[in-house]
Amino acid sequence: MAIETVPEPALIIRAQRGLGLGFLTASPIIATATVCLTLVVLSAVLAPWIAPHDPMLLAPAQRLKPPSAEFWIGTDAYGRDLLSRILYGGRISLLIGLGAAVVSIAIGLVIGLVSGFFKWVDAVLMRVMDGLMAIPSILLAIAVVSLSGASLTTVLIAITIPEVPRVARLVRSVVLSAREEPYVEAAISVGSSLPKIMWRHLMPNTVAPLIVQSTYICASAILTEAILSFLGAGISPETPTWGNIMAEGRSYFQIKPSLIFWPGLLLSIAILSVNLIGDAARDALDPRMKQREGGK
Repeated sequence: MAIETVPEPALIIRAQRGLGLGFLTASPIIATATVCLTLVVLSAVLAPWIAPHDPMLLAPAQRLKPPSAEFWIGTDAYGRDLLSRILYGGRISLLIGLGAAVVSIAIGLVIGLVSGFFKWVDAVLMRVMDGLMAIPSILLAIAVVSLSGASLTTVLIAITIPEVPRVARLVRSVVLSAREEPYVEAAISVGSSLPKIMWRHLMPNTVAPLIVQSTYICASAILTEAILSFLGAGISPETPTWGNIMAEGRSYFQIKPSLIFWPGLLLSIAILSVNLIGDAARDALDPRMKQREGGK
């Protein structure tokens, strides 16, 4: 019986088109990560309905209270309910992660497509991207926030800027490889319009790596926001975010470690779950990895 040999690009495209959500339950670890991330996201989305108290309400008489029927995990140094602040803090932290992933993917995709297809602008764009990548992301973010002031928009921009060059270089490498494929050269030779070539022949090749990259950007952005807030360079301290809650609790860590433990736990669960799901998506979208594992 003859064995069908599928060209590698076609094999990858088939995997992309056939990708469903089955990879989220591919193993017990991935399934657990999916459930944990779903619960964290739901707790943040439903915070206005499930939070027992106003997260901004100051009550000095209730400061640093231990867990009780009224305050399930206690209060902070200003008497605010810790559970309510953590639930509301997830809304901001997760929003920054999602926003940074979407914006950096959108901008990096455009830059990568242009740089990979038009060789005459490639050198200029890549030198700019190299310059941005040469600056440590945390230092660049701190500089942007310091110059523009602390706000949700500023922090989102500061976190997104260092991620754009990574996405652009990833897309550029994919486009440079796909541009040499016979079907792309045939489309160019018959006079297909540039938007058609970009959309139908080059864009599909970037879907798989960008899906994986977006998960890593999301996790990195959540962590970076927490680091910026912990260093005092993030969103204004009164705004509940996981990083702000931990930053406020570090002064009282010895007498009440739960001020850092609970937001740190949710932060760790969210980041670990996103990274595990990203790894699962990479395995599902890369049939070559499956073939290598099957050959062992």
